[in-house]
Amino acid sequence: MTADSVADVKREILVRHLEAWAPAALHRARRATYVHGYADAGPELAQAALRVFVEQSDLVRGRELTMVALGEDVAAVAARLDDVQREAGAGAGLTVHAVPGGTDARVAVALKAVGAGRVPLLAFLDATAAGVAPRPETVAALTAGKPAEAVIVVPAVGFAADDYRAELRVAGFPLVAAVELAVGEEPGEVLLFATQSGRNLEGFKDALWAVDEYAGVRYRDPGDPERHLIDISLSPHPGPLRRELLAHLAEVGEATVTELRTFALTETVYRAADATRVLQALLTAGSVTRRPEHGRLGGDVVIAAA
Repeated sequence: MTADSVADVKREILVRHLEAWAPAALHRARRATYVHGYADAGPELAQAALRVFVEQSDLVRGRELTMVALGEDVAAVAARLDDVQREAGAGAGLTVHAVPGGTDARVAVALKAVGAGRVPLLAFLDATAAGVAPRPETVAALTAGKPAEAVIVVPAVGFAADDYRAELRVAGFPLVAAVELAVGEEPGEVLLFATQSGRNLEGFKDALWAVDEYAGVRYRDPGDPERHLIDISLSPHPGPLRRELLAHLAEVGEATVTELRTFALTETVYRAADATRVLQALLTAGSVTRRPEHGRLGGDVVIAAA
């Protein structure tokens, strides 16, 4: 895997999500907080995030948007972020704090210091350089924001996505999606999105599939037993989702279309709409049955393995 190509995909995912999140957050409330953890390990991503905000200066005017950059030693990151603000002529309303001492150790204190409680909050925690996922208490601290959500990136080697999903749910994020960024059979990096909003999860999934493909980077669904690589496309290959839906039905016996759409949204890399298309194909192929047998494939239709 080329580090540059994966970094490009992460940057585009982050930028696309920030471009949607910032207007919505500042429409919802007069203040919002963005947390960029492990900033010293990837200063370019922190700069890209800040550029989104300075380019939306009209949006920030009359509002308060606070960016908190955390890391072990953030002096160099702080200088880079200062340069971004100076070059863009960022005005009032946008405040940037660089906090040293480590992301896990300092995030709760930093959030309290900037008054992040009960305002919209988004965190980006790329822990690939650290080699381990952020601690549960680190993620739990983010729920001071209302609403709160987080994008977390970790090495895929030895990473148990289902176990970490469970930890995130206990921490206060009931909806969690995960995707592996990879260029081959070797493990890549797992990107997770944790949120409290089904609508925001749908929006993130849309952004995920809309990014450009960089130097052969493809997605892998952590839940796919065959570890199939999926080209980044607005109409992704349905194979992994087909296998996961059939495996889920084999486990639970039967489920409504709504339940299967929710399963696809929260437990796979796919969107709810992708599940509807795959279910139509499975019905046509005779791989599953439906009750009632005829009519529109509405949310209350019950699907079972054939």
